[in-house]
Amino acid sequence: MSLNTKLLVGGVFCDLQKASDCVDHDLLLSKMHWYGISGKGYNLIQSYLKNRYQRVLTANKSRQYYSEREPIRYGIPQGSILGPLFFILYIKDLPKTMEISANPVLFADDTSMIITKSDPIVFTNTINRNIIKIKKWFKSNSLSLNIDKTHFLQFHMKIIQNHDFQISYENKQITKAQNIKFLEIIIDSNLSWKQHIDDIIPKLNKACFAIRSVELFMSLEAMRFIYFSYFHSVLSYGIRFWGNSVHSKCIFKIQKTTITVITNSGKRDSCHDLF
Repeated sequence: MSLNTKLLVGGVFCDLQKASDCVDHDLLLSKMHWYGISGKGYNLIQSYLKNRYQRVLTANKSRQYYSEREPIRYGIPQGSILGPLFFILYIKDLPKTMEISANPVLFADDTSMIITKSDPIVFTNTINRNIIKIKKWFKSNSLSLNIDKTHFLQFHMKIIQNHDFQISYENKQITKAQNIKFLEIIIDSNLSWKQHIDDIIPKLNKACFAIRSVELFMSLEAMRFIYFSYFHSVLSYGIRFWGNSVHSKCIFKIQKTTITVITNSGKRDSCHDLF
């Protein structure tokens, strides 16, 4: 993201409280019907959500007590492939309540909006207006915002003054953060990616140590499999964002060390062909 010195760029990163447990089945089904899901597909989803019951069991010494069975009207079964899909369909209309300038970003229960304005007052008012809008939407859709895990992050360059904005939700001030973890990537206010790189360095060092420990007992093909499973999976995640950072050189030094261990090469050997 390129930052113009005349622009104020900030993001509100929202976290929904027990989002999966609060999904209203009737409302979810009505939204699916509105999106065009009908016929056998709709009936199958309806049978999946409806007619589920639960009861509470309490134990006192040797005796057990059961409550009456009650129908489950809220919540989507977690741990299933359909769970995230149902939730995405449930909140799909949330961006329509925001202003176009809010630039919403939705991924399951991680809801964010990016605001870009040139005037500090307009910038603050735009954020507060959109927070009021999403507050109304959350209330009408049986969801609530976890204010303790909701943060405001202002993006700015080091040479630009960092303004002190006051953002609130239900008379509670939203915490202003210098960095935030979004989809397992740590984003800082300067977009330097230093915090994210510092976070994955120990993970890569542990993977490198594990590879070094088993190097004498494994074939090259097995070592390659271990590398892609434990090292490369961490290295490649989000690399399009942080890969060009000035702080990323140490990451690729760890990678070079790991490659030389796998191929049993010397420290001074060129890694071009090894890669």
